[in-house]
Amino acid sequence: MEWKDLVIQNFGSAMGVLDRTLKGLTQEELDWQPKPDCNSIGWLTWHLTRSLDGLASSLTRDEELWTKDGWCSKFNRPADSTDTGYGHGPEDLAAFKSPNIDILLGYHRAALERIQKYLSTLDSSDLDRKIDDHWAQLFPTVASRLVIYLDEIQQHAGQVAYIRGLHQGKGWQEF
Repeated sequence: MEWKDLVIQNFGSAMGVLDRTLKGLTQEELDWQPKPDCNSIGWLTWHLTRSLDGLASSLTRDEELWTKDGWCSKFNRPADSTDTGYGHGPEDLAAFKSPNIDILLGYHRAALERIQKYLSTLDSSDLDRKIDDHWAQLFPTVASRLVIYLDEIQQHAGQVAYIRGLHQGKGWQEF
């Protein structure tokens, strides 16, 4: 297996978690918060996908799908590339109303396809390419960006599954 196949597969594994975890949830369950200052399943899915879309945009130097393809309208959110969930407080979390599962997963699929297509074009020398944006001081290269975002996306996908289990008990999973 080539390194990029491993990275592509790792990004794709979050999609599998989301597909299984969101299956059959009601609107109430998507918006349920364990406590008022906690994330909901819908918010976390939106946020991790906004992160993935932002990553793809920073690497491809192209507009985010959020605005380019009108996903912001489907989420009833502003066409603002900074609207990612970073810095959201309890009021923002409570105000977030998730769209339906098809929209949540459709946006994630679109962002995932974009990053996977980009990754398939890379060779190992591209990993050292510098990225010049507001995150460059912390994560200056393609490689460092991929590592931090893989970590973030996997953590949030796990949190989505955890919140479903917290709300419904452990019997929700089908294997």
